[in-house]
Amino acid sequence: MSADDDDITDELLADAGKLTGLSLELLGLDPHPDDMTPEQRLQFEPEDLAEMASVPPEDRQKAVSHALLLAGLLWNSSAVLLDQLFRDLGTLSGPDAVTPSDIAGTSVLSSLPPRFAASYDAAFTRKFIVVASDVTASLARGWTAPGCLAAELAVRCLLDQAEITEDIYELDLPEDWRARVEEVLLEDADSQALYSEDADESPDDGELGFEHWFRPLSPGDAVPPYARS
Repeated sequence: MSADDDDITDELLADAGKLTGLSLELLGLDPHPDDMTPEQRLQFEPEDLAEMASVPPEDRQKAVSHALLLAGLLWNSSAVLLDQLFRDLGTLSGPDAVTPSDIAGTSVLSSLPPRFAASYDAAFTRKFIVVASDVTASLARGWTAPGCLAAELAVRCLLDQAEITEDIYELDLPEDWRARVEEVLLEDADSQALYSEDADESPDDGELGFEHWFRPLSPGDAVPPYARS
């Protein structure tokens, strides 16, 4: 690991405390019985509590370090994601008509479902930026499940950016970190189907069609007003 790697690791660990919308437990850290309230301990069987308590201190410290590093990585990646989306918007401000080749040269829009690339114009990008901003704000104010398909896609873009940073700096994270985070942030999400090459552009139920991306997934879901305009 180079000095640059050490520097970003320290930076990410310093950012971990800013990610107040997700607990370290949600990021994969098994709680220690000594850190639980009596009410929390009642949720576990005695043998499970004993197993949690038996974890060697060095293993526990490594797990804590992994969770903190992941928290900092998500925080850092959320800022990079928005910065790159603004750059993508600038790229699309010139062409009268957007082509798939235009999208292929972008930083974030290129990771969205490719069969809809011709629809990723400047107007779409502005709405997507608003939704992505709302999603990343949840990392601080308290996590809420994505309220629309575009928000689900914004989460996937966030995790894509996190993976890029992880690969560049060879961060010390578990191999399955993304799958575990997706279980928390994208529980019951349908947006993965949009990446299927075999899927029709307008699925039979119509709910995954491009025109529905900024509509609430259910009556109780909130979508920023600008994105719904």
